Amino acid sequence: MTRLPVVMALVLLLLAGLPLLAVAGWSLGSLMDASAWVALGEDPQWLRALGLSLWTGLASTALAWWGTAHLLAHGFVQRSLDRWLRRLPWMLATPHAAFAIGLVFLLSPSGWLLRAFSPWLTGFTLPPPWPTTQDPWGLGLILALVTKEIPFLLWAAATQLQRDDLRRRWRSEHALAQTLGYAPLHAWWRVVWPQLAPRLRWPLLAVLAYGLTVVDMALVIGPASPPTLAVLAWQWLQDADLAVNARGAAAGGVLALTVLVAALAVRQMPRRVRTDGMRGATPDGNTIRRTPAWSLLTGLYLAVLAALAVGSVAGVWAFPALWPEALTSEAWLSVWHSRGTVGVTAWLALASSLLALLWSVAWLELAPRRWDQALRPLLYLPLVLPGVLWVVGLYRGALWAHTEGQWSGLLLAHTVMVLPYALLTLSPAYLGVDPRLAAVSASLGHGRWRYLVAVKWPLLRRALAATAAVGFAVSVAQYLPTLYVGAGRFSTVTTEAVTLAAGAQRSLTSAYAALQFGLPVLAFALAAWVGRPRRFTVDHP
Repeated sequence: MTRLPVVMALVLLLLAGLPLLAVAGWSLGSLMDASAWVALGEDPQWLRALGLSLWTGLASTALAWWGTAHLLAHGFVQRSLDRWLRRLPWMLATPHAAFAIGLVFLLSPSGWLLRAFSPWLTGFTLPPPWPTTQDPWGLGLILALVTKEIPFLLWAAATQLQRDDLRRRWRSEHALAQTLGYAPLHAWWRVVWPQLAPRLRWPLLAVLAYGLTVVDMALVIGPASPPTLAVLAWQWLQDADLAVNARGAAAGGVLALTVLVAALAVRQMPRRVRTDGMRGATPDGNTIRRTPAWSLLTGLYLAVLAALAVGSVAGVWAFPALWPEALTSEAWLSVWHSRGTVGVTAWLALASSLLALLWSVAWLELAPRRWDQALRPLLYLPLVLPGVLWVVGLYRGALWAHTEGQWSGLLLAHTVMVLPYALLTLSPAYLGVDPRLAAVSASLGHGRWRYLVAVKWPLLRRALAATAAVGFAVSVAQYLPTLYVGAGRFSTVTTEAVTLAAGAQRSLTSAYAALQFGLPVLAFALAAWVGRPRRFTVDHP
């Protein structure tokens, strides 16, 4: 590597690594107050809140990991994985908060599911007092987390399975294992999965950290009395009393330690899932049955989106009627009158995703490989640190830089949150490009820029477009950074949807949640169009 790329890599390190360390330092600085830890220990609900966080986070991560392995095994063996993966973008485009809102409208005592069986089967003419959502056991939150994280893990696995070098090698090794007497599913668990699972370590850790520290989904569908520790910390950090605020920072510190300990423990999960998967194979090991898991996952997403769509135009809708008595467009008219919120959301997501994409490309292109391997944990900090603690650090950094409540500070906060996802999505495809192409281009007399513009980046067009779409969706879903760094001066469809979810305006909440889903879907549709394969025509004489 020449001197110029080394200098540019150092600049990239300063631009990305040092701000991450700075906000982490601001966050950890608030944990040095001993009185805050004493006050936390004296609070009667924090231990149960911590238990709920551990239960919901670990259970949802384990189920999502097992479900992903199950789907990958059957999809790989049945050679239907590519068909399944083509349906992933619209699932990934569904923000967590919007999905939780739709799931509440589907599963609540007055929701669509119970309406379908009332009164002819259940005999209910009024909604029963059942804790089907915001239940004290966190089951609704676990269901929402599992259903949302399986597509993310499948997407992360797809970035590995779609690499030509890995796909060809694993296919040949899988076929070789079958010639040695292993059944197709057994060959997957014995040969392919042990090689794929370690490559999903960072995505799995991101899922674990999110499940343990989620706030927006827990506010909508999680337990309420007490809530999870992340919600409790968020409530304390919003208090004007400095003592209560410090207690919230201490709760965030507990969450950080919890994520660290859980991350060390979860390293044994791939081995256990591999064994469980082998036990779940067919009796003779040769017959491959179709799994209904993908149909169930798709059906649940469609039902949630249908609940949002109908709820956004529902007028009077008495229980147990299956369909509203009247349809109205008042909710969408209210959204239209607040179209500035949609504009802020779209421009913020577009700018942050493009900045994160440019940074990721520059880093992968210029940084020495040993630097990249050594600094990945630093770059992935926003994925694994508790969101509440991290956002408070971002907020204090914005106060220090005098960008609190300004567009520049909010854009930087969103870019910092989008960057790890962009780097995680783009890295496998970018690093998997055959290096011999550069040698061939150089042998033809082309310089480095000519190779990048004419060869490498066109080959990576699909991966680049998909990375931008993932970044767009991540930015749209940001709730805490917008709330804190924006200082209440910027409203997005996510902040509006989560705020409205606490009220009784079903139609307006559904409209904002549907819009929160629609914007990323448009981004993924545009990415699919940009990344479509090139078609060549031959003119016959």
